[in-house]
Amino acid sequence: MSQKPSTPTNYRLYAVGDIHGRLDLLNQMLAMIEDDAAKFRDKTKVLIFLGDYIDRGLDSCGVIERLITYHPPGLTSVFLRGNHEDMFLTFMKGHIEIALSWLSLGGAAALASYGVNSLSGVVGKGKLETLYKDVKAKIPAAHLTFIKKTVMSVTYGHYYFVHAGIRPHVALGQQNPMDQLSIRGDFLFSEEHFGRVIVHGHTIRPEPEVKRNRIGIDTGAFATGKLTCLVLDGTHQKFLST
Repeated sequence: MSQKPSTPTNYRLYAVGDIHGRLDLLNQMLAMIEDDAAKFRDKTKVLIFLGDYIDRGLDSCGVIERLITYHPPGLTSVFLRGNHEDMFLTFMKGHIEIALSWLSLGGAAALASYGVNSLSGVVGKGKLETLYKDVKAKIPAAHLTFIKKTVMSVTYGHYYFVHAGIRPHVALGQQNPMDQLSIRGDFLFSEEHFGRVIVHGHTIRPEPEVKRNRIGIDTGAFATGKLTCLVLDGTHQKFLST
C-alpha cells in the first residue's frame, strides 16, 4: 500500500485484543475507551472486539455477560469470532469429542465460571455426554446466541479486522474461515501487501506488533494482565493498554 492506511472519513475505531476471561481487564479497558471516545463527540466511533472472549481466564461468563449488556452511548460494537469461541460452538453442536482438546486449551476454566465441573481428564463417550448435558443446562441461552452471532471479519477503510489473520495470495473476500480463526506462520511471516492492513489478535507478543501489512494486538492478557486496544483515526494510530 503506497499511501498511509486510513479509516473512513470522520471515523474513530477501537480494536480490542484477546480478553480470555479477564473481566477485570475488560472493565479497565472499557473505561479507558469511554474516556478517550468522550473527547471526539463529532466522530462515528466503532468498538471492534477481535475474539477469544472465553477460556483460560477466571471469568468467561462475566466477560460474555458484560459484552452482551454493554451499550455505551455514541459507540457501536462489533464482535468477531475467535478460535476459542469456535471450539465452544463446535462442542455445543454436539461434536463432543472436541472437548478432549478444548478443555486443555482453557475450556475447563470457562466452564468452571458457569458452574460446570469439566471432569478434568475426561475420557470415554459416556463422560463426554454427561458433560455436554451439564453444559447445555447451565450456559445461558443469551450467551450462546451472542457467540453464535459473532462474525469472521469486518473492514473499515484501509483496515481489515480478523481474529488470527488471513491466507496470503488469497483475496480477502475468499478467505477460509479456519484460516481466519487460527492461521499463524504463513500469515505472520508474509511480506505480501494484502490490499488492507490486517488487524488481528491470536498470536501473543509482549508488545503490539506493527508491520506495514498487519498489526497484531494480542498481548497475552490472561497471563500478563496487559489487554491492548488499537485506536485508529484517519491516518493516526495509537494504543491503549491496561
